[in-house]
Amino acid sequence: MVSIILSGANGKMGHVVADLVLNNEECKIVAGVDVSGKNECDFPVYKNFDNITGDVIIDFSHPSALDSILNFAIKNKIGVVLATTGYSKEHIDKIKEASKIIPIFFTFNMSLGINLLVNLAKKAYSVLGENFDIEIIEKHHNQKIDAPSGTAIMLAEAINGEANNAYKFVFDRHNIRHERNNKELGIHTIRGGTIVGEHEVIFAGKDEIVTLSHSARSKDIFAVGSIKAACFIKDKPAGLYNMSHLIS
Repeated sequence: MVSIILSGANGKMGHVVADLVLNNEECKIVAGVDVSGKNECDFPVYKNFDNITGDVIIDFSHPSALDSILNFAIKNKIGVVLATTGYSKEHIDKIKEASKIIPIFFTFNMSLGINLLVNLAKKAYSVLGENFDIEIIEKHHNQKIDAPSGTAIMLAEAINGEANNAYKFVFDRHNIRHERNNKELGIHTIRGGTIVGEHEVIFAGKDEIVTLSHSARSKDIFAVGSIKAACFIKDKPAGLYNMSHLIS
């Protein structure tokens, strides 16, 4: 049985994770951490990590909580599943450094389907190559703060890796007054309504278009992925893990 500490316990995703764990025989939530300090759950919720014990932290809170999470995990030698979005390069550098000491599961998207989309996009580039222009469109609800989404960046970086980093990411063309460069990779953001998350990768060539897409219909898919990751990472050696390790 994996004992989970849930960071961001009172948030929307925290509640989703808590509900799903109730029917999971592999794990249980032993404590929650939330900046509000309110106890809205069936387990104790604290304002910080003081005097809490557990096997793995699942974090669905905010990038500002990263330092306290990593410090606690390193001190107690436990694993961390980082499911929060909006990390900066500085945050990611801290995550990589901490992974030398503890096991950390980190991906920009906890959905199994999205991670399949990443692999399909890489395969599509290897087949279609430089003869097709590549554009990524991501759509999310109007409450999402960061843009573009971490998943869109993950898709772009995966494709660019296949291309030996030949592409330049372009986020805004309103000031550009020239034809599209074939070494551009466009990334576009839409925010509106209650869209959970949609991503399209468009390969546009001469007289044909190939579109790969994923649509999230519920936040449950991200919670399910984080729970699977928590069970997977328990007792793993120090290192940086992602969905490819889980589904391989």
